[in-house]
Amino acid sequence: QVQLVESGGGSVQSGGSLRLSCVASGYTYSKYCMGWFRQAPGKEREAVASIDSDGSTSYVDSVKGRFTITQDNAKNTLYLQMNNLKPGETNMYYCAADPEGPYYGGGYYCLQTPVEYDYWGQGTQVTVSS
Repeated sequence: QVQLVESGGGSVQSGGSLRLSCVASGYTYSKYCMGWFRQAPGKEREAVASIDSDGSTSYVDSVKGRFTITQDNAKNTLYLQMNNLKPGETNMYYCAADPEGPYYGGGYYCLQTPVEYDYWGQGTQVTVSS
């Protein structure tokens, strides 16, 4: 059974940094997409960043240059380094796995829609104060 467990959330001031971690267990797929998503109360869950089994990454425009997604396959751990955080980025952050990715369409890519991801962690809260 696949389990994803996030950690690393917390409270920071605007401009601060956090590193989120997501440990995966029971996940034996050789090809996959992993993603970080975030969701504020009353709003839809949105993609933040994704990485595929070959290490190719993708980011939503609003976090480019500030967030970095990485993975340590030896530790089965996904990371999201978040720098220069903004108050509007107070959200619950989730990691997720799509074992059917990456997808081919003029190159390989991961999907950015939550419904495509089969496995989810419980989330970790990030609060950014001004």
